[in-house]
Amino acid sequence: MIAGPRFGLIVFDFDGTLSDSGHWFLSIVDDLAERFRFRRVDADEIETLRNRTTREVIDHLGIPSWKLPIIARHVRARFARNTDQIHLFDGVRDMLRTLSEAGIRLMICTSNAEDNVRAILGETDAARIERFYCGSGLFGKTRKFRRLVKNAGAPRETILTIGDETRDIDAARAVGIPCGAVLWGYANRDVLVATGPDFTFDSPGDIIRKLIGGG
Repeated sequence: MIAGPRFGLIVFDFDGTLSDSGHWFLSIVDDLAERFRFRRVDADEIETLRNRTTREVIDHLGIPSWKLPIIARHVRARFARNTDQIHLFDGVRDMLRTLSEAGIRLMICTSNAEDNVRAILGETDAARIERFYCGSGLFGKTRKFRRLVKNAGAPRETILTIGDETRDIDAARAVGIPCGAVLWGYANRDVLVATGPDFTFDSPGDIIRKLIGGG
């Protein structure tokens, strides 16, 4: 356990990290496959795909890289029409409040749209977020992280990113900032642990315990 806040700034991913949107995404994936002409996902394949990295899943589905921005824009638009179906994971609101009250700066970096993120967070919790870096491409977080670090006015070693996918860890490493992985998202926990993040978290409460102590 870390004694006292080591990190002055925490950068959260959104979908699968703060927001429980995995089931919603699976509910539209067949329609996406038909619309954008990539391989359908059979029900018995889902668990197998959870054992693969983000890039491996995309390769398995046969999605060319040039289609990724188009698909992302479409998903963001559909998400905006379905925000009433998507909620934060249990414990996330208490976690955000506790971290904020401890004086830790909070930001969000996500491929989702800022309006969508704000709608799910609600006014109170959105106000805890200092800055939103939204609308990045599926593998565009490295560029967003670089801009974030440049603008943050904080040493790299005091910035922690927290996400639920291997691409989140890859992006943090490319920029040279510490990274954490939540084990309640879509990706298989063994796959995430194998990538060697600096921290792993079993629950939002675990983030509080490991980063500011107590509990």
